[in-house]
Amino acid sequence: MSNASSAPQHSTDLPNGWEMVVGLEVHVELDTKTKLFSASPNHFGDEPNTNIDPVTLGLPGALPVLNKHAVELAIRLGLALNCTVQPSTFHRKNYFYQDMPKAYQISQYDQPINIDGYMMLPGDVRIGIERAHLEEDTGKSTHIGGTSGRIHGSDYSLVDFNRAGVPLVEIVSRPDIRNSDQARQYVAELRSILLAVGASDAKMEEGSMRCDVNVSVRKPGAEFGTRCEIKNVNSIRAVGKAIDYEARRQIDVLESGGTIRQETRHWDDGEGRTHTLRTKEDADDYRYFLEPDLVLLDPDQEWIESIRASLPLLPAARRAQLATLTGANKESESVYVIVERGQDDYVSAVAQAGGDAARALVYVQQAFAEEGATPKVAASDIATLTQMERDAKITATQAKTILSEMVANGGGDPVAIAAAKGFEALDTSAVEAMVDAAIAQQADAWAKYCAGEEKAMGALVGAIMKSSQGKADGKVVTAILQARRAK
Repeated sequence: MSNASSAPQHSTDLPNGWEMVVGLEVHVELDTKTKLFSASPNHFGDEPNTNIDPVTLGLPGALPVLNKHAVELAIRLGLALNCTVQPSTFHRKNYFYQDMPKAYQISQYDQPINIDGYMMLPGDVRIGIERAHLEEDTGKSTHIGGTSGRIHGSDYSLVDFNRAGVPLVEIVSRPDIRNSDQARQYVAELRSILLAVGASDAKMEEGSMRCDVNVSVRKPGAEFGTRCEIKNVNSIRAVGKAIDYEARRQIDVLESGGTIRQETRHWDDGEGRTHTLRTKEDADDYRYFLEPDLVLLDPDQEWIESIRASLPLLPAARRAQLATLTGANKESESVYVIVERGQDDYVSAVAQAGGDAARALVYVQQAFAEEGATPKVAASDIATLTQMERDAKITATQAKTILSEMVANGGGDPVAIAAAKGFEALDTSAVEAMVDAAIAQQADAWAKYCAGEEKAMGALVGAIMKSSQGKADGKVVTAILQARRAK
């Protein structure tokens, strides 16, 4: 999956004053070595039905044993989402699971491990998190034949139980999301948090992070409308598209005099629309029973606090820190990109070496996309390059050329590279002479510029850069032209 940046975007308003109400249920497979209640491997991509055991297969007499590491990862995630960690119980969620041999799923019902959290989105938007509870994953069905990949119209189905019993945390948001951009930002931020705390690899393309989207519409201030749930949306882009489509579908139904039926729907990414899967079942239809083979899960407070103390600096805090260091807006694309790549420590190292942090932010964003969290180019050399540009020893264009060579070679002394290329910034008096010559040669452009046509400056700057063989500093040229026009 190609992850869109979680930096702010802008959503199109719904027609006729309608407002959407969205809540997300995100299922996340935890990064453990073994399953939630057995010692079978938790590993994606193995041969079907090889990571199984009596507990996975629900054989008589097989008893579940809780995975302590899964509990720790659930607590780490809960604390990162500002949740309260509380004593919790496990229930049997009875329902027809064709890919769950024991015919029930062990989950948490009325006493989940994490409750009452929240996440902050760009623009200081607060999205409440109702719960983040532990449960086991189901197996996976593959439908053979037909064109939809779904059971309807297929010739037969195959079941792989490798995934059955893999530990999950289901994060349930409150219905606080009001547009598809916020939904995408929520999923992207949640994914960043999961990776930061080491709870999951969050690979949506492998199913280790899956979204169920609840959508309803209303007029502002009215009661919540009837919601429809869209199951298993598997990319951040698809989350936004599914929400926009479903909200407009519901508006069309309501404005034509119809009513919305509570149901579960499927998102077809190829068609760009949702389809009915089944009418929505309620909690009563699942028939929850307290799991008799598992005791109360009551984490020791000292253990909880030790987990809290081990949490890394989270993405939002890292963005704020980087913004303060560089003077950039914490919600700017450059800040989001650098933190998402894990290169904020590198920018900080450039600043600590005496470099210009704002220029370092630009350099790293533009030139280090393929370098990973720890670029090969020494931070001290980038610091020197930013100083050279800041002190007008080289132009911005020359700095970009030097930077490209440093990245291509895995490092290098920017001073030596500049000398080898004959790079030096012209002094102001030389640039002023070139400006005067360009004004004389480009009389028409100069007249248009003086008349307020800003685009005309391009012809003047181009002529000056050509005559200086790229050695003139564009910012200096612009400042001189503006000063000339002001006289």
